[in-house]
Amino acid sequence: MMRNKITDFSIIKTIPDGATIMVGGFGVPGTPFMLLEALADHGAKDLTIIKNDANEVGMGIDWLLSNGQVKQLIVSHIGLNRQAIQCMNDGAVIVEFVPQGILAERIRAAGAGLLGIVSDIGIGTQYAKGKGKQVINVAGQEAIFETALAADFAILHAEQADNVGNLLYAATARNFNPLMAMAAKTTIAEVEDLVELGALNPNHIHTPAPFIDHVVVMPNVPEVYDVVKR
Repeated sequence: MMRNKITDFSIIKTIPDGATIMVGGFGVPGTPFMLLEALADHGAKDLTIIKNDANEVGMGIDWLLSNGQVKQLIVSHIGLNRQAIQCMNDGAVIVEFVPQGILAERIRAAGAGLLGIVSDIGIGTQYAKGKGKQVINVAGQEAIFETALAADFAILHAEQADNVGNLLYAATARNFNPLMAMAAKTTIAEVEDLVELGALNPNHIHTPAPFIDHVVVMPNVPEVYDVVKR
């Protein structure tokens, strides 16, 4: 019988200084803003954050940047967050840019237990000459060996869950969240709607319970989760 994984936001205090954390989300959808707020309050320092983006000023990852908690960002872009750009330009935060598809595949590789993937994306560009990039020859063709990306923790946002940790995500939250759930040693999910075990159609579950360690039920859905209006 699977254990009940329901806990509260204090679980975020188990994240130590120096941890590598995958943060779910594709822009706003799937970003665990309440867990990020708890992490900002917790104050863990020297964090390496792996995320598709750096959110926007005053949202999510920006709270950690404002607190000086972030040592490194591994992202596909930071263009919506001028503070993240300033931190990079000032040398306060190391930023590793990874093409979005390659970022997803490196995370997927870690979850699958692979050492990495081989891709020809970026050959002949500055990307291939980047620090740590290994260009190899595969069947007479140049390719880059992209190392797998794993993490100590993953924090995610899900639309629905049951008490053992089966998760359903909404819309584009499915782009990174299922992959990150598999690639971290400990995965914590905040959920909007908790349902009874057995209420979720097994064919519709996006992340099965074995990949989830802790489930935190949100007391409300703050305004930050709304689609950003410009």
